[in-house]
Amino acid sequence: MTAERKMALALLVNGTGHHGASWLHPSTQADASTSIEWYRDTALLAERGLFDLFFIADTPAARTSNLEAYSRFPIFMNVFEPVTLLATLAGLTSHIGLGGTVSTSFTEPYNVARQFVSLDHLSHGRAAWNVVTSANDFAARNFGLDRLPPHAQRYERAQEYVDLVRKLWDSWEDDAFIFDRTSGLTFDPAKQHAVDHEGKFFTLHGALNIRRAPQGHPVIIQAGASDTGREFAAETAEIVFSSDASIESGLRFYRDLKGRMDKFGRDPDELKILAGKPVLIADSAQEAEDMFQTLQEMIHPMVGRMRLGMDLETDLSDLPLDEPIPEDRIPKTSNQHKAYFDHIVEMIRTDKLTLRQLYLRYERGNKTFRGTAMQVADNLEDWFAAGAADGFMMNFSIMPMGLERFVAEVVPEIQRRGLFRTAYTGRTLRENLGLKRPANRHVVPAPAPLEVAK
Repeated sequence: MTAERKMALALLVNGTGHHGASWLHPSTQADASTSIEWYRDTALLAERGLFDLFFIADTPAARTSNLEAYSRFPIFMNVFEPVTLLATLAGLTSHIGLGGTVSTSFTEPYNVARQFVSLDHLSHGRAAWNVVTSANDFAARNFGLDRLPPHAQRYERAQEYVDLVRKLWDSWEDDAFIFDRTSGLTFDPAKQHAVDHEGKFFTLHGALNIRRAPQGHPVIIQAGASDTGREFAAETAEIVFSSDASIESGLRFYRDLKGRMDKFGRDPDELKILAGKPVLIADSAQEAEDMFQTLQEMIHPMVGRMRLGMDLETDLSDLPLDEPIPEDRIPKTSNQHKAYFDHIVEMIRTDKLTLRQLYLRYERGNKTFRGTAMQVADNLEDWFAAGAADGFMMNFSIMPMGLERFVAEVVPEIQRRGLFRTAYTGRTLRENLGLKRPANRHVVPAPAPLEVAK
């Protein structure tokens, strides 16, 4: 590990916290998910901790069935639309990157291209778009479908979608808008490059009605773990969130994904892999474990069944809690979160757990790290030094308490070890992450100066 290499840190923002029962914890603000004051304070706290990215996950849907279970686990049931929220936070923060999820399955490329360029201008170069294909049928039904299109088709559409968005981001050269009062020209007409596209999913002729983004392109985030998702990420993504539970599996994912980039003409340094890292910090390892088990005991059995069934893509509500899930109740394939589905199936077949044991152990790929601030710092260093991650997507069981302790105790320790910055070094998200600014595809780079023989 070289002295110059520093880990990147992102914050996955979950209102009351990552844990499914966090909203029941007395330290949390129950209505945090629709409190702009809460988001402001949390973003500023993360900025004080020198985080690279403040990230909002999203789905364009409320759940409309099994409502009693969802009333006890209100995931995405009462949340802001992410781009609207991030645009507000752009004016309240100065350095931290602002990333949000917008689905390619239920939006149009022109609107999304315009939204994220606008966010990049509003934030002076701190915008990031998390590209997803959506993974629940509640969203599909909001847009005239009974269920999601097949997994492969969603990614095929996403591929064309992202390509089109990037073309739109290059529809103006950087210096196109000149505002020359002498000539009477606001822009140089020769520096507009209209997009003329007719593909399988989209037809478009036009250009954005806003100048090119400060970052050239907003940063693109992706989190696909399937083989199709990894191919898509290797070609398009600049940040990838991983969800491996061990350094060994994280290292395999890291090497596999970065190893795919060469065939797309990309250098591995053009992609930052951030390992998902849910943590619970306390004064001792035992206290952290006790806090976690207390939260686990607060999970209602109805919620446990529902959360497990959601990712297994089947209804488990009729099954007894203290018996294993029968083999004939496991669906043959997944059409939503394939990595989560595969993980549950492996746990069912390998560990022979009861339904109750399974939902208490299952954590969507990641395993919550419980320990002291020093132990958390050790864990981050172990992953980083092993080359299993370029940084971490931090996710705290209880908010804002977890973030407060991390900023106050863990950040100074990883700074002391030389693993993390002591100040923001760039103005834009790209600069802070060490990602290059994309050149406009319509501009031929100036030739390098010839060396003069001595």
